[in-house]
Amino acid sequence: MITRKGGYLTIRSDPAPQASRQLEEEGYTVLRGVLDPTEVGALKAEVERVFDELPGDGRSVRRTPEDDLMFRYEMLNRSTSCQEMVAHPKVLEVIEPLLGEDCHVIANTAWRNPAGQPGLHGGQNWHIDAGPHVPLPEGVEWPKDIPHPVFAIGTQVYLIDCGLDDGPTGVIPGSHLSGRFPPMDRRMDYELDYNGQKILPLIARAGDVALFVSDVWHRRMPTSADDGGRFFLQIHYARRDIAQRLKTTEQLNQLSSDALSFANEARQRTVVGLHSAMFYDG
Repeated sequence: MITRKGGYLTIRSDPAPQASRQLEEEGYTVLRGVLDPTEVGALKAEVERVFDELPGDGRSVRRTPEDDLMFRYEMLNRSTSCQEMVAHPKVLEVIEPLLGEDCHVIANTAWRNPAGQPGLHGGQNWHIDAGPHVPLPEGVEWPKDIPHPVFAIGTQVYLIDCGLDDGPTGVIPGSHLSGRFPPMDRRMDYELDYNGQKILPLIARAGDVALFVSDVWHRRMPTSADDGGRFFLQIHYARRDIAQRLKTTEQLNQLSSDALSFANEARQRTVVGLHSAMFYDG
């Protein structure tokens, strides 16, 4: 656990919530009943309004146009209710001991997966959200007596219930300690495990909030014939040092027109901060 003093990060001495410890040690946690039914209804209505009023963002070349319609980005820019949600004290009290009191939102995307349409987006495969932030070679284990640092945390604020039939997010507890991404040849393997730990579904009711460390192996689990769809507001938080990706770097950057015109080759573009949309922003 960490805290910031005088501009620097240091070890936190104050007690932290058990949910923070579970995130640090197992890579996930679920907060029950963060929003009451009235609050869920208001937030859900706001997110539905954005879906109804605004077209798909069209950010990803990896998705079909149909799949792209399941997402709306930078929600805190589009809804006051979403902006209020990203600062919810019950969420902040859990993530701040791991990311620091000055952590910020780096992405805020609404997901609406209709019933019977699991889609072909990358969330179906085993993956991590960027990273791994501390890469380790095969066969090397993270020392048990040193807490693993956390750099980014994903949260899913459930606007409808999400049961096993609906293809919930599944995580492999402890896999964030591996320092590796899931095996590429097992990207769809439902039996994938890490140190004997297999997939654990994040079953949730409307108003619950699931949190997972960005480095934990996760995916959307398969749906069944009784799939009712998924609908949640996703918020990614990160340490202050990690750049925001609410907008793509093509949309928002700190470059002059001359610098933009000079950056023609691929590496010229990335070195000045023009990156392809992928993790978080696409």
